[in-house]
Amino acid sequence: MPLPYRGRGSRLASSRVASTSVHSPRRAGRGAPWSSHALRLTRRRHSSEQVPPGPEPQADFRSGKWLQEHAGGDARDSQQTARAGMGSRHRICSQEEVVIPCDSDNDSGSVDLQLSNLEDIKKDPSSLELTDSDIFDITGLSQESFIDSFRHLTQQGPVSEANVERLIQSIQEVFNGELQSEFEKLTFLRSLSSLSQTLPYDETTESFIHSHITDIVHVLNMLIEEEPLHSLFSSVRQEVFITIANLSYQDIHLLFGSEDRADLFSLITKSIITLPSVETLIQLQEIMPSGSYNTECLYRQTFQAFSEMLQSLVVKDPHLENLDTIFKQMDPWLQSTKDHERERATASMAQVLKCLSRHLSLKLPLRFQRLGHFVALMALLCGDSVTEVAEEAAEGMHCLLHVTLRLKCTIYDKKNHPNLRRAMKKCQELLELYSIKQFYSCPFKIAQIFEAFLNSNELFQFVMTTLDGLENLKHPCTQKSAGELLITMVKNAESRFEKVPEIMGVICARLSIISQPRVRRQIINTVSLFISRPKYTDIVIGHLLCHPVPYDRHLAELWRTLEVELPSTTWILWRLLRKLQKCHNEPTHEKMAYVAVAATDALYEVFVGNRLQAATFRLFPQLLMTLLIQIHHSIGLTMSDVAVPSGLYTGQEMSSEVTPLCFAIQATKSLLLRTLCWQEFNIMEKNKGWTLLEGKECHLQGVSLLANALLERNHLLAQKVMYLLVPLLNRGNDKHKLTSAGFFVELLQSPVARRLPSIYSIVRLKDWLHHGNRVFKFLALRGLCYLIKHQDMREDIRSLLPCILDLLCETDEKIVLLAIQILLQLVGTMDFTTLTAMMKTLFTLFGDVRSDVHRLSMTLFGASIKSVKYTDKKGVENQVLDSLVPLLLYSQDENDAVAEESRQVLTICAQFLKWKLPQEVYCKDPWYISPSEAGTVCKFFVCERYWLC
Repeated sequence: MPLPYRGRGSRLASSRVASTSVHSPRRAGRGAPWSSHALRLTRRRHSSEQVPPGPEPQADFRSGKWLQEHAGGDARDSQQTARAGMGSRHRICSQEEVVIPCDSDNDSGSVDLQLSNLEDIKKDPSSLELTDSDIFDITGLSQESFIDSFRHLTQQGPVSEANVERLIQSIQEVFNGELQSEFEKLTFLRSLSSLSQTLPYDETTESFIHSHITDIVHVLNMLIEEEPLHSLFSSVRQEVFITIANLSYQDIHLLFGSEDRADLFSLITKSIITLPSVETLIQLQEIMPSGSYNTECLYRQTFQAFSEMLQSLVVKDPHLENLDTIFKQMDPWLQSTKDHERERATASMAQVLKCLSRHLSLKLPLRFQRLGHFVALMALLCGDSVTEVAEEAAEGMHCLLHVTLRLKCTIYDKKNHPNLRRAMKKCQELLELYSIKQFYSCPFKIAQIFEAFLNSNELFQFVMTTLDGLENLKHPCTQKSAGELLITMVKNAESRFEKVPEIMGVICARLSIISQPRVRRQIINTVSLFISRPKYTDIVIGHLLCHPVPYDRHLAELWRTLEVELPSTTWILWRLLRKLQKCHNEPTHEKMAYVAVAATDALYEVFVGNRLQAATFRLFPQLLMTLLIQIHHSIGLTMSDVAVPSGLYTGQEMSSEVTPLCFAIQATKSLLLRTLCWQEFNIMEKNKGWTLLEGKECHLQGVSLLANALLERNHLLAQKVMYLLVPLLNRGNDKHKLTSAGFFVELLQSPVARRLPSIYSIVRLKDWLHHGNRVFKFLALRGLCYLIKHQDMREDIRSLLPCILDLLCETDEKIVLLAIQILLQLVGTMDFTTLTAMMKTLFTLFGDVRSDVHRLSMTLFGASIKSVKYTDKKGVENQVLDSLVPLLLYSQDENDAVAEESRQVLTICAQFLKWKLPQEVYCKDPWYISPSEAGTVCKFFVCERYWLC
């Protein structure tokens, strides 16, 4: 039902000169007990608080008498009427009762909830049908109709056409002239208010006002600009607020719709909010007396007029677009660092919310898109260090809950929407546990109840606002409240967030300015909650890895102090590890991905913090191998070889000492220490293992050293690594495969290796024998050397003899030596054909410049002669005879080991030929010293050879 205008207009006229009589003055009665919670409201504190000494006749401004007298030219001229109106200067602190449209006499702030209508929720939530009465019952607000709240106002009769013309003329004169004195300003404003009351029935008035809105806005803007910002000595501000409110009730909005109107709204808001505190205003009055004005009383009535003006904007606001505009104007003041400004803004919003909650009639589409921000900001104010601010915020929060419920019921097509029913049930259950004061003084309880009603975008707004509250360094309690709100909201609504990267960005930026340990802990716990949920793990990790390395102390603290439940630790560490592993699949000729370096540094910080210890032990094999592979990839690189995202190091210089390799080495060291591999660590230290790992040519030696140390000191972990490596050996690029293969081969020394299926051991080594990379051939031969010790595996290895024999011709000394070592183990099992072929190849190695190859080739040749069967002796006799002279000559080699081996093989050959060599053959002295001994040896071989022939 529409609101009758006259009552509304006269009600606002009365607030020019009215003062409340509901309780004693704030200052005089500070020690007196309060009769109800409502007396604590800032609305009361900011309103006039004079106590009437006794009944005395007063002019009834609510009756419209002032309007009729002002408009009636037959009683007195307009100037006399205006002067009579100016009598309000002397009536500012009169004892007239203030009429507050959005309050009720029974507003005691009671927390007793009428929940009888919600019993069906407990019995059968699915059958619940939500009604407005349910919402009022949940929130504890009375359901008062718009008309009833103004029922006590006196109706007034219409203004005559002549008086309307006079009012229009007087207003028109102002548009064409200037307002000099306070008297002229007040006359204009009151004339405009009076004229506004004729809008419902006078087309001339409607046409005039609509055609001159720009002029009206301009004049009001000028009037406010002329008012001093640091003092309050006139009632012009109050009259401006009343005039705007009167027009608003007639759907003439001077504060919405254009840029100049928005500027006016901003200006009048600033003019009242930024006034000095009441104490300062009183002091100014003492220094500069302002006649009959009582500054404190004038301020409170001015502020009350401002609050009522705001309320007039939302009385008919079905789409909440006016509320949205008001909140945008008040938002910066709600976050002001000045206590009195924050208190005024909070008090104003509390009254707006109370008015809105009682006169709410919503229609789609709703244009209030900042609910999450609004809820969070009011919740933060509930924990404000200023008691008055906290009380006002709590009152406003209670009304906001009702508005939110109604808003959500309007959004959903069906009132029985299951999500809304569940949310209301949760709301009911929480409110049953606490009183209103207890409830709204605990930020985490506020977050609990509003979480159920906020959608994903509103949740994002809520979190971002609480994160902004963390910047409030002046009020530590606000930081504390923000931290509690943040952690509670994330914990309860963690699955419904959609803009996690943005949230992480703000959190990382805020960490550097938060000094309170408890608040820092809450922020880090928030990150821990997000990162521990599989839905967000990769998102959070990905964002945290997009920061400069090495991490600053704040990011390092975050990584080190992650607080997650045990089941989630392995998941988090595994996802971080996967970020690094994926980089190892990239071609080696391209720049290293920045994520690889960042993930390595993150792993180091996690190991140092040791909060994920159980997961570190569980994933030790994967972690160790991934870091060793990262070391291999990082050898010889600087940060210029890393694909650093543009803008990441803006304004920062990267130290030349910071390299990808240093991150990988320090992470590997910390991993060994955190998994109690102290002995392995010491072995690496004593044998310069870290230096070996860092070398381009000796990296695999470092890998082998660490693998052997692990195998020696912790064979259980070594076995786990071996089983892990089985599927990894053929993955990734060459560096990935080489490091994995190097570690795997050393672990083949373990007795457990014999349990591996041949497809994962011998078959794989066979493939490496044919690999184009000589390193793989070397590793294959090294692995065969370990496996050949197991008798049950020799038969499979014997099938590889052709491949191994071919390797005797390799130019790589290590490959040839390993091939000879394997052949020494298999020579006794060779068939005659293979044996003779090998002996021919070995004969070509006699005299090889590589002394070890030379020596071992003769050793294998001697072993081959021993293994020849009796029936096959004739087939190799010529090869033995051909080897005698070379062996005899090499017995005089300057390399003692070669010479000694030659003499031993000569003995084997002599035994094969059934010769008895002269003792001079075994003489170690050079023959040129003893020519006679040389002659004896030569004569022996010539005679024996001739006899054979």
